[in-house]
Amino acid sequence: MARNKYDEDEELGTPFSWAYTKRLLSYVVPYKKEMIATLIVMLISSISTLLGPYLVMIAMDTNIPNKDVKGLIIVCIIFFITIIVSAWCMKYRIKTMTYVGQEVVKNIRTDIFNHLQKLPFSYYDSRPHGKILVRVVNYVNSLSDLLSNGLINLLTDLFSIFVIVGFMVFISPRLTLICMIGMPILAIIVALLARIQRRTSQAYSNKQSNLNAYIQESISGMKVTQAFAREEANAENFRTVSGETRSTWIKFVRTQLLLWPAIENTSVFTVALVYLIGVRSIGESITIGTLIAFVGYIWRFWNPIVNISNFYNTLIMAMAYLERIFETLDEPVNIANLPDAYEISEIEGHVQFKDVLFKYEDEDREILKNVSFNVNAGETIALVGPTGAGKTTIINLLSRFYDVTSGEVLVDGNNIRNVTLDSLRKQMGVMLQDTFIFSGNILDNIRYGKLDATEEEIINAAKAVKAHDFIVNLKDGYNTEVNERGSRLSVGQRQLISFARALLADPKILILDEATSSIDTKTEQALQEGLDRLLKGRTSFVIAHRLSTIKNATRIMVINDGQIIEQGSHDELMNIKGEYYELYTSQYEMVKAV
Repeated sequence: MARNKYDEDEELGTPFSWAYTKRLLSYVVPYKKEMIATLIVMLISSISTLLGPYLVMIAMDTNIPNKDVKGLIIVCIIFFITIIVSAWCMKYRIKTMTYVGQEVVKNIRTDIFNHLQKLPFSYYDSRPHGKILVRVVNYVNSLSDLLSNGLINLLTDLFSIFVIVGFMVFISPRLTLICMIGMPILAIIVALLARIQRRTSQAYSNKQSNLNAYIQESISGMKVTQAFAREEANAENFRTVSGETRSTWIKFVRTQLLLWPAIENTSVFTVALVYLIGVRSIGESITIGTLIAFVGYIWRFWNPIVNISNFYNTLIMAMAYLERIFETLDEPVNIANLPDAYEISEIEGHVQFKDVLFKYEDEDREILKNVSFNVNAGETIALVGPTGAGKTTIINLLSRFYDVTSGEVLVDGNNIRNVTLDSLRKQMGVMLQDTFIFSGNILDNIRYGKLDATEEEIINAAKAVKAHDFIVNLKDGYNTEVNERGSRLSVGQRQLISFARALLADPKILILDEATSSIDTKTEQALQEGLDRLLKGRTSFVIAHRLSTIKNATRIMVINDGQIIEQGSHDELMNIKGEYYELYTSQYEMVKAV
């Protein structure tokens, strides 16, 4: 399957749409009471702040010339009250909107994580995990400031502009018209910059995603890097990827900074023009207090314009992230319950493959070619064959990690596409070739297969697979803490823990993919005794390259080039001296030579 790499930019599958903003607002709706309350508070704060220049005009044009001390004191008290009110309103906004913003971020991240858990394996096969991680963490975090402050500030600033213009018109309609001269020019500049800013923000999000993917890949493969002394070569790759990220960031910031000088120059130009005309008109139609108050409102008029431009820049960047976030949320869940899916009752373990054909969506090569077989409940089926023959694909289709391209997979006569995933998978125990140990203690790692299991049940499962002896010899026994992927344990120990996890669930169908590949011969012999007891009475599918471990299987299927070319018991296949005979004897000769 084609796989996007750390040095390949991801192409968005859908064009930009302002509907993303509407979807983002849908996350805000549950907090509309807090938003409305904060908006009202901020409007009060805006009015309080905007009274300042008007109070100064009254003091200079009326109270001071008339030596009205009492009136001046009243104006000062009102001015002081507006400062107190504005400060309290600001505190309320910070507290409330920080809470709302973080709640929305949490909800978006939760939705992404829940959706990721439903996506099929094919999604993870086609992209580096670092590029998925950056969407869940970095991109969602980038929305925090927009949600905590941006929306309320935008509404408050828009309200402030209308109030300020109202004060300006009330004070001097003529000067107000002069002040508005720069607005058409500013609108043209914003329109020209919009497309460039979106393009550069998308480029930066691509490079940021690539950088995160390379870091994640490098950390995961650190042992291989050091084993092959690849540190210098990897450092050079990192410098290249990091340099590209830096370059695109500089380009994006450069386009962002083009807006601020435009606003600043326009504002200075209009203020200078107002001063020029206003000073010439003093004594005729304009008083000194009027001019001072009007200039005060001009600066206050341009402040929200600057704030809105900053919000616009934040929004452009957030839109680049929103496109990625919602693209992930819109990723189709191909492996899902059908509308009329039903829960399968307790199964016996009868499995059928009927003319199953499978290939990946973007490939023409058929992985399985019209595979058919019938397995009775309680049988142990061993799948053998060369790497890439289709063995793991068979068990992936049985577990419905992928859907068949054509044909049917039946369990107890039920087409597994017609039953709910939970009811099917809860009756299966799967130990995949890639053993995964979660961070935590060994007890919880084994309990992962059955969350309500008692400690006694966990220990019994560990004993059955011969994991108990090495666990009790660890420093804290079953309470020993292991880090992510269990790197402090040997590969064989990790496989035994994973095997105990699968068996604890007491599945009706047990799937083992190379379950004993990393276990030493002595442990394997002991494990085989436990397996013989545990496999009895349940349907089992075992993939093994070490053919000595599957001699007791009910039936052995030899897979090659996506087809079953031989099947039968060990003795039957040895007698016909076909592919299995060649595989077994070659392994036997190799062991004998050692």
